[in-house]
Amino acid sequence: MDAGRHVPVMAGRVTDLLAPALARDGAVLVDATLGRAGHARALLDACPGMVLIGIDADLAAIEAARDILSPHAARVTLVHARYDEIPAIVASYYLGLTGGAGGRPPASRQGHERINGLLFDLGVSSPQLDEADRGFAYAQDAPLDMRMDRTRQRTAADVVNGYPAAELARVLREYGEERFAQRIAAAIIRERARAPIASTMKLSAIVRDAIPAATRRTGGNPAKRTFQALRIEVNDELGTLRRALPEALDLLAVGGRVAVLAYHSLEDRIVKRELTARSKDQSPPGLPVPIAPPELRLLTRGAERPSDAEVASNPRAASARLRAAERIKEAA
Repeated sequence: MDAGRHVPVMAGRVTDLLAPALARDGAVLVDATLGRAGHARALLDACPGMVLIGIDADLAAIEAARDILSPHAARVTLVHARYDEIPAIVASYYLGLTGGAGGRPPASRQGHERINGLLFDLGVSSPQLDEADRGFAYAQDAPLDMRMDRTRQRTAADVVNGYPAAELARVLREYGEERFAQRIAAAIIRERARAPIASTMKLSAIVRDAIPAATRRTGGNPAKRTFQALRIEVNDELGTLRRALPEALDLLAVGGRVAVLAYHSLEDRIVKRELTARSKDQSPPGLPVPIAPPELRLLTRGAERPSDAEVASNPRAASARLRAAERIKEAA
């Protein structure tokens, strides 16, 4: 998909939720998953005083975003990194403002500065799906790659051709919620014994043939869950989210807001658990005065979903779940 035609999911609602925290001059938004900068561009347009730290593990996304955000270049800092590096990136940004040396700041500096907005748009982006050679799509023939950061070594082919059967089945079961995980893993082991499995179409065919015929007739492409599982494993998506979200939330100033778009239950569950825990009084029961009051106030009732009209115009929005919260107490 051409970058100019990329449609960010629930962009209006994300802007409505985050803009109140970004209204003042110098307010800092961290877009942890910049992609093609659709949400970032909308927020830069809506909040003329804010500045953006945009992070992405995909160098192609960084370069595309640099062009897309060029009208706002003076207010934009782009960083090629995984988003579990947010504390160091934010500290380095503030160190740069005070005239310090570039590069990673010492550990004692990390986490001391605050941000006003935080955005996560999780999972694979539309451009990554549409670029066949990236290997994310099960309906296009391409090398089995699936790396969001192509400077890293491990690919989906390494997982498919190198993991033992039990570990492969675990990945498919845990990350793809695939009920036929053992059958698919066994089929992959048999096929790779003949020749390495190198292409997306070859893997799709193996998965299709491993699943009972009655199941193949319903629920869309039978390879969908396997490809999701491999993508999550290759990019350590759930591990990165578990590490990143608590540390990033700790950087929010009082009045700062976070919005998270998730696209499957595994990542949404992590987000829900973290935001819900921080929005509850953690004091022991029976105390006359709370000693651990809530840090966050939830801004969404459960997970919000895109409208029928948005899904009709952008089918990839169908699985989106949006959660948001505001910091009401300084982080411990």
